[in-house]
Amino acid sequence: MTEKYKSLIPYLTAAGILILIAIFAPFLTPYDPYLQDVEGALTPPDSQNLLGTDRYGRDVLSRVIMGSQTTLCAAILLLLTISIFGTFVGMIGGFKGGRVDAILMRLSDMFLAFPQMIFATAAAGALGGGLFNAAAALAVIGWTKYARISRSLVLTVRETPFVEAAKISGAKTSTIIFRHILPNIAGPVIVTAALDLGTIIMELAGLSFLGLGAMPPTAEWGAMMNNGRSMLQTAPWVILAPGTAIFLTVSIFNLLGDKLRDFFDKQIPA
Repeated sequence: MTEKYKSLIPYLTAAGILILIAIFAPFLTPYDPYLQDVEGALTPPDSQNLLGTDRYGRDVLSRVIMGSQTTLCAAILLLLTISIFGTFVGMIGGFKGGRVDAILMRLSDMFLAFPQMIFATAAAGALGGGLFNAAAALAVIGWTKYARISRSLVLTVRETPFVEAAKISGAKTSTIIFRHILPNIAGPVIVTAALDLGTIIMELAGLSFLGLGAMPPTAEWGAMMNNGRSMLQTAPWVILAPGTAIFLTVSIFNLLGDKLRDFFDKQIPA
């Protein structure tokens, strides 16, 4: 195994562990994350509750683990939606050119004119909150970066000899796009997606922290921080535990994105 592949292993392993924790979260929680015990409310971390309990006596560690499923699954589904849709729009615009490209890019520019988080906050508030509505609000504007990136890449790739040869041979547009163009632009799109996942996690957590995302009693990191913000001085573990989970998760995916960028850069011949 070459050195460039070895450098990815620690980061892929860390990201894989996080995803596995999210998938199997219901089986990993030491206690029911939704079980309330008022008598044991705000218990500091001890041997029974490693991260203490919240104001309702729920085990914080169990809720952090279950929150990984809520947060990561929502972020990954949102990322897949905007990256696939945005990449497809950009490829169509870049390959077709002319009026089709102009219409798609003006539509993209219209959404880019709005600051993403401000637009998402307003849209999620108008839709009435909830994790699905928060994700939908972010999706409306999040696809534009992928459309721009894929379009710029397609404009370069479509002039290459193998694409011209495919056109001359009478290949269908769909065949040219998915067999010849998409594999050659996938690297930068994957890197963008890996770096974007951390941002999406923070945005979803931010909307939940503002009360516009996951609704109680759902275990979600941003909502947990919102519930514990008034107890920062008296019971800091309630807010520090989900905050640390967000920090570590975002850091891991950002580092993975950086390594993927280095990896794909090395794939391009000098």
